[in-house]
Amino acid sequence: MTNKLSIRISPEFTSFVGRGPCDPAVLPPDALIFGFGDIGEPAVSMLLPEDVVGPADDHLVVFAINRAACDRLFGLRPKADGRWYLPANLRGLGRAVVAVEGDSEVDDMLRSARSQELLCQLFAELAADRMVEVGGTTSLSELDITRVAAAHQLVNEKWQEKLTVGSVARRCGLSKAKLTRGFRELYQCSVAEAVSERRLQRARQLLAQSDLPISSIGYNCGYMSNASFTRAFARRFGMAPTKMRGREATA
Repeated sequence: MTNKLSIRISPEFTSFVGRGPCDPAVLPPDALIFGFGDIGEPAVSMLLPEDVVGPADDHLVVFAINRAACDRLFGLRPKADGRWYLPANLRGLGRAVVAVEGDSEVDDMLRSARSQELLCQLFAELAADRMVEVGGTTSLSELDITRVAAAHQLVNEKWQEKLTVGSVARRCGLSKAKLTRGFRELYQCSVAEAVSERRLQRARQLLAQSDLPISSIGYNCGYMSNASFTRAFARRFGMAPTKMRGREATA
């Protein structure tokens, strides 16, 4: 089986991306190892050094970082057998790492940058005690967690559709109550808030990267009136779309 792609970010940190085993020869010494599953699963797990060949094969992203570097950079070490549910921001960063295609030097630079961002955000969430342990304080079964993760992925991919709690729940095999509770426990938001966040992030992107009229951007992102779009955008980003576009233009 072909090894995962190895990105040696520093002598203390290596990122592995793709299917297959990790190359033990490029592991940092005395490494802590994190496996992010297939990114569709809502959990990150601590792995043992011997897991890099075999158990780690199906993890699309694996990080190996020297223990002393963890102490120096982040001031903490995760528990050796830890496993945590991934919040939405970390899932998005993990998908961004996997999404890089090609094997050029520029592609490796992008994988490196995104891997470092994911590592830093992971430790920030751990330090803030915002990571929910698998088997910890959640009322959901493993099956329901998988279904809630599928619902969250549906929101990320189909946010332009008219999504309701009922329609998302039906498509993912959950009751409305369980879906609502699952979003609160795993992602700290409601379904409606997740849809709104996805729409507003896309609107912000269009403001920076296109010359579309602001009213058209709002409509393309699911807002039926310019007034409702402006109110939602200002609540989320602290300024109106017109001001945001002006700031981006002068940056």
